[in-house]
Amino acid sequence: MRPSGSDLRLLQVFDAVVRNGSFSAAEAELNLSQSTISNHMTALEQRLGVTLCQRGRRGFRLTEQGQRVHEAACRLESSLLDFSADVGALRGKLAGELRLGILDAVAEDPGNRLPEALALFKSLAPEVKILIAQERPQDLQQKILDGTYHCGIGVSITAVEGVEEMPLHEEAHGLYCGQSHPLFQVPDDQITSDTIRAMPFVQRGYWRKEDKQQHGPGRIEATVFQIEPQLLLIRSGSYLGFLPHHYAAKWCATGKLRHLVPDHFGYACRFILMSAKDARRTQVVSTFLESVEKTWFLHEKVAY
Repeated sequence: MRPSGSDLRLLQVFDAVVRNGSFSAAEAELNLSQSTISNHMTALEQRLGVTLCQRGRRGFRLTEQGQRVHEAACRLESSLLDFSADVGALRGKLAGELRLGILDAVAEDPGNRLPEALALFKSLAPEVKILIAQERPQDLQQKILDGTYHCGIGVSITAVEGVEEMPLHEEAHGLYCGQSHPLFQVPDDQITSDTIRAMPFVQRGYWRKEDKQQHGPGRIEATVFQIEPQLLLIRSGSYLGFLPHHYAAKWCATGKLRHLVPDHFGYACRFILMSAKDARRTQVVSTFLESVEKTWFLHEKVAY
């Protein structure tokens, strides 16, 4: 099918329902009644010839076809926004949308220059809308490749074909325990590697085998994919785990966490700017990349 203007409106309604998780939850965003939303969904299903979702007592649930249609609709919306950016550039105006993926627990990182980069970008492109979403590290690369995001700022896990990486800064991590953990009151000089190995440990689910060997000194009994869940498990007093120093600092200051044996356990995590290698870049994306490079590298550039 070749989408018409009315099809695009139906797809926007569908997207709002998916993002909000139900017809009722999408009412406020769409400013439409549930019955009108239901009629729009029925019209879209008839137009496409597939069932997009199951709705009833058990709630709203996408079908497999619905999931694929929603993914295609998101790609279409991204392409339309990029088209707007291209047309704006022809008129000498930066317009459209910049979509950026980031990780959690980065706002307090002193090495993170994203606020300065966004300020510079906004001064150069005041009419561009900015969408920033938090992602798991292992999902960020794929969503850059499929066009969900123009760029991502995250950690270097495994090189992926088609993703270009620009080194930004390093984030220092240390080993921490909560105040009710058995080691909280034990002096560092009495904590050995064998002591640590005997303790339950929380790992990051995206660590490679070599990362686990290097950063998993204890018995792995819990897995997380983001920093905040890891903090919760460490604060429970039941697990040891690594945290960024900048993120743990306020909890250490209040006595809720302790940094263990800092001279022996710790590592640096490399942050990078990721973008799709072969994707045609709009002027909006190029301007953002230039803004990042200018703000990060006004400071001393880290050699890798």
